[in-house]
Amino acid sequence: MQFPRMLRVRQKFDAPRLNDISSEVAQQLAKLNLGQQVKPGQTVAISAGSRGINNIAIIIKAICDHVRSIGGVPIIVPAMGSHGGGTAAGQREIIEGYGITEEFCGAEIRSSMETVIVDHTPQGIPVHFDKHAFNCDHVIVCGRIKPHTGFVGPIESGLHKMMLIGLGKHEGAKIYHRAIADFTFLEIIRAVAKSVLEKCRVIAGVGIVENAYDETGRIEAVAPADFYDREVELMKLARQWMPRLPFKNVQLLIVDQIGKNISGTGMDTNVIGRKYNDHAATEQDDYKVRRIFVRGLTEATHGNATGLGIAEFTNKHTVEQIDRKITQINCITGNHPSAAGTPAWFDTDREVLENALPSVGIVEPPFVKVVQIPNTLHLGEVLVSESYLDELKTRPDLEVIEGPFEMQFNADGSLQPVLAAAGH
Repeated sequence: MQFPRMLRVRQKFDAPRLNDISSEVAQQLAKLNLGQQVKPGQTVAISAGSRGINNIAIIIKAICDHVRSIGGVPIIVPAMGSHGGGTAAGQREIIEGYGITEEFCGAEIRSSMETVIVDHTPQGIPVHFDKHAFNCDHVIVCGRIKPHTGFVGPIESGLHKMMLIGLGKHEGAKIYHRAIADFTFLEIIRAVAKSVLEKCRVIAGVGIVENAYDETGRIEAVAPADFYDREVELMKLARQWMPRLPFKNVQLLIVDQIGKNISGTGMDTNVIGRKYNDHAATEQDDYKVRRIFVRGLTEATHGNATGLGIAEFTNKHTVEQIDRKITQINCITGNHPSAAGTPAWFDTDREVLENALPSVGIVEPPFVKVVQIPNTLHLGEVLVSESYLDELKTRPDLEVIEGPFEMQFNADGSLQPVLAAAGH
């Protein structure tokens, strides 16, 4: 079969970036005058999540440094719902893999799956909160603010979700995701957040917004009373700064890697246009992708293949990487069991393409509109097929830096990843 020829394209995003991360964290927290609340020797729990947030170890360390500077004792608490296989050791391993270690941060890590039920919402939902965090004198909630891969609303993924799903651990994540089947996400998130803010001694939030190149674009310390209003505004900024595919219509999207460190669904449904339906774009999606081929899992995802079920095709290599138990725990907890599915798979990438290209429609394989990306978080450089050439000429935000060239395969039939293809 003749495959499409590819071009390497660089995307130009508007991308503000912070350079001195530690100083920005210190300045932001200083504005809240936390020393008026934290007494010498009091413990302050700091949430550390499972997402692959750029500079997250530096940010967590800077929060620990500030707590120490006002006389407090920082305690790092893994906050990631059911990730890490729903185990304390697994969750600790994830944050340490990001560089959030006791040695680097100068703070004890307390990891547990135990929760305390601190309240019940008006809907009758028990409010779970991490036992170690609840036993501390104060709590600082830290998290990235961005569009969620499934929830829709004025706030989606951020400080509120960290209080619910992250610090709610496996038990909280299970009950909240089940409740969202009967109530709106906004109803649940506001009700649970109200209880947490009233009962769990939260003194601050540290919101992170990344730019389209996965760089730290903004850090903002937020007082608890302002969590909702500020998160609404920061969500608008996060949506504006999100990375995106170079074209809105794609017949075959090739994704080199998916993983929990990339997105909650392994690949960001806001990017691939499948937020509302696993296998088809809807009128609410900005991007329309006909077929998806996932080539592998990230090392940092530890076999968690959540989101693989959204793709139509994969290869033997990816299937062999899957930790079925971890994947199923995460997807069922998130009330998205179909995300744990296994697509049609073949031994090699070449075989996948021989089957995937004819499935997009009546267009002949060499002329299929193909986009190949490293993952849905890093979209600065991508490969696109020659069929986009006319459109490329009209797009000043896209720069062709190499090609066209033939799709490149290794001797074992595996396709070269974006960052290694052609002259790279």
